[in-house]
Amino acid sequence: MSEPLQDAAAREMRRAAEAEAAALPALLIAAEHLASTVQMGSHGRRRAGAGEEFWQYRPAHSGDAARFVDWRRSARSDTQFVRDREMQNAQSLHLWVDPSAAMRFTGAASGRAARPEKRDRARLLALALAISALRAGERVGLATALVPPRPGRAQLLTLAEALGAEAEAADYGTPDLSAVNPQAEAVLLSDFLGEITALETALLGAAERGIRGALLQVLDPAEEDFPFDGRTIFTSMAGALRFETREAAGLRARYRDRLAERRDRLARLAGKAGWAFSTHHTGAPAQGALLWLHGALSGGWR
Repeated sequence: MSEPLQDAAAREMRRAAEAEAAALPALLIAAEHLASTVQMGSHGRRRAGAGEEFWQYRPAHSGDAARFVDWRRSARSDTQFVRDREMQNAQSLHLWVDPSAAMRFTGAASGRAARPEKRDRARLLALALAISALRAGERVGLATALVPPRPGRAQLLTLAEALGAEAEAADYGTPDLSAVNPQAEAVLLSDFLGEITALETALLGAAERGIRGALLQVLDPAEEDFPFDGRTIFTSMAGALRFETREAAGLRARYRDRLAERRDRLARLAGKAGWAFSTHHTGAPAQGALLWLHGALSGGWR
């Protein structure tokens, strides 16, 4: 007697959840190692504010109170200088890792050098960035309301479990930034190959609320190079799209042009919203992408 379809689906979901849970410790260890290799120091994002720790001298501006002028430093030149102090209020950082089916793609064929799935690399980068931010006293959460930003080591496990549990059947994902705190920062990690209009709406809406951040496009090298020849059948990861061609190589130039157009549009959209944009390939070391994320966040990481 055959097993009911609903029971089979439930059992498959349990197996997938158990596999994700088993991979969680390894992911956390890898994220800790990655964060340590690019550790930027004990301070968070440096911004002028009402803290007690001296940061830098700057020329005095109209409106600066006389009590803030450093007369000893000013005596060495014709310019008056004030002492900026580093703002010590904890900032909040929201992370979004695209949970869609497309992020499960890896173009590493049998016998070639192994490459991670796009979602695994995106999760690794997100957690490594979270570790750095939490060490610096920041509050970190996800873009969804389910995991609001909080400080402390315990938040790291919450983030890892939430990222491991997120999965969608849709081919492509779109971030919902409505739960991100105004004036906060956000990092979105995706291949950004889906509908761009929805992303534009989310990003510009976030910018109107003072939210700034970074878009990191994560691609497999095969998606960049299009190394296909002859008869090829292309199917989306969720199976909703299918395309067959007898001469894949003849599509290469047009595909690369379209990808370049998409990247240019993403860069212009990010610039319009006051965000940073870059592309990372899963065949490259993760350290470079994490360093870029550190630098892309406003004020830089120290």
